[in-house]
Amino acid sequence: MLLEYAAIATMILITALVAVIAIALGTLFGPKRPTAKKLMPYESGMTPIGPGTRRIPVRFYLIAVLFILFDIEVVFFLPWAIAFRDLGWYGFWAMVVFNIPILIGFIYEWKKGGLEWE
Repeated sequence: MLLEYAAIATMILITALVAVIAIALGTLFGPKRPTAKKLMPYESGMTPIGPGTRRIPVRFYLIAVLFILFDIEVVFFLPWAIAFRDLGWYGFWAMVVFNIPILIGFIYEWKKGGLEWE
C-alpha cells in the first residue's frame, strides 16, 4: 500500500533537493559586494523617515484569521461533497457537527463587528 505513494515521495524529495541546490548555488556564487548604499532600506528612492514599523489595527488580524478559517473549511468541504452520496446520513451529520463550531465562530465575529470594513 505504501508503494503507491512512492512517486509522490520521490517528487517531494526531488523538489526539495532542487530548492536546496538553487539556494546553495546562489549563496556560494552570488555577488557579495555590500556597500553603505546597498544596505540602506529602500523607500522609493527617498531617505527613510521614522521607524520602519507601525502599529496595525487588530481588525486586520481578525480578517486574516477569518480568511484562514473559511479557507480551511472549504478544503474539508470539497472531498465531502465529492463523496456525499457514498457517505449517506452519517456523512451528512458528521459535516453538520463539523460546521457547528465554525458557525459559532462566524456568529461571534459578526456580532463583534469584525466583518464590517471602514
